[in-house]
Amino acid sequence: MKIKPMDDRLVLELLEEETRTKSGLYIPDTAKEKPIMGKVIAVGTDEDLREKIKAGDKVLFAKYGGEEISFDDKSYKIVQRSDVLAVIED
Repeated sequence: MKIKPMDDRLVLELLEEETRTKSGLYIPDTAKEKPIMGKVIAVGTDEDLREKIKAGDKVLFAKYGGEEISFDDKSYKIVQRSDVLAVIED
């Protein structure tokens, strides 16, 4: 089964932040913030959006934007175009 977003929405796989600092200290789960970065899994039907963002891109999104869902034991977020803040280029 696949998730196909509609209109100007994206399906993102949440990317967790590092569990250790650069100096080697472990960050406890209670101190972690919600992820704001995700990998694009699927792009909606909006043609303009499809030209700008492709599956596989990494994006930053608004901290409280979108809807978090669980599908096949993985966490995903469905966000609208307006919730996407930037595309990360490697």
